[in-house]
Amino acid sequence: MLGYFSLLAAASLIWSAQGTAVKFLDRHMGPIAITFVPFYITTVLFVPLLVRKRRANPDAVRPTWSDWGKFVLAGVGGQVLAQLGMTWGISKSLASNGAVLNLMIPVITAVLASFLLHEKLTLLRVASLAIGLVGVLLMSAEDLRQASFSEMKYIAGNGLILVGTFGSAFYNTYCKGLLRRFQEIEILIFSYITASLASLPLLIWAEPFRLSVFAAFDWKSWAAFAFLAILMYGASMLFFFAALEHLDVTVASVSLYLVPIFGVFLAAVLLGERLGALAMIGSGIVLFATLMIVKYDTSY
Repeated sequence: MLGYFSLLAAASLIWSAQGTAVKFLDRHMGPIAITFVPFYITTVLFVPLLVRKRRANPDAVRPTWSDWGKFVLAGVGGQVLAQLGMTWGISKSLASNGAVLNLMIPVITAVLASFLLHEKLTLLRVASLAIGLVGVLLMSAEDLRQASFSEMKYIAGNGLILVGTFGSAFYNTYCKGLLRRFQEIEILIFSYITASLASLPLLIWAEPFRLSVFAAFDWKSWAAFAFLAILMYGASMLFFFAALEHLDVTVASVSLYLVPIFGVFLAAVLLGERLGALAMIGSGIVLFATLMIVKYDTSY
């Protein structure tokens, strides 16, 4: 089980650097283009890998029309909602609101898993989720002070962020059920294809994209773009799905609390920000909650 959590930790580390990568790109591209152009590159890069794996396994299940309907639901109801909700939501609200509302993803995931997958919400799992939430709230003290949920001008943005958190939780949960028939790489690519096709008209309409924008990229922008395309949408999701194949979604969702921990430490290392006492205490609490699941959960 420790090996699976190592994969989850690696995925969380990659996800924690997303905000930094976006900052290097927002000088050249709009939020929708930043979200989906690297996403399309990931999908194109993964297709040859999918073809090779399926050729190596002639007995691989061929998706039926019913299966494609499920991939559409996963791609549109999961990835598109998650990415658009967060991107547009933060643009209409505050980054601190997004950071706080994102903490709901593990909780929403656990509730969805109990309904969609009939996973057990044991006392240990509930306690780990609650303890982890306390830890990240301590780490997010500054975000809580800056957050504003009651001002009318932020209502629409906050609602979109909540849609994004639901989309992320739904994608993680719903795709777990698809692992019964398909491998993780198949689920990832099939759902990415449907999400790409669904989001492309929106990109063309809202933010017409021109290849000439790449001419203005410096090496940091190219590094950020490659990070999103290869690591953020590619490697991190493969790590997460590889672990999800062996763990309950509720258990895996606890690892999402590691994202703010890595984010805080990356800010300290890369940006020279100081680690406050609350951040250190909160990090310890989150790690404790994660270790509780790793060591004592045996109900999956």
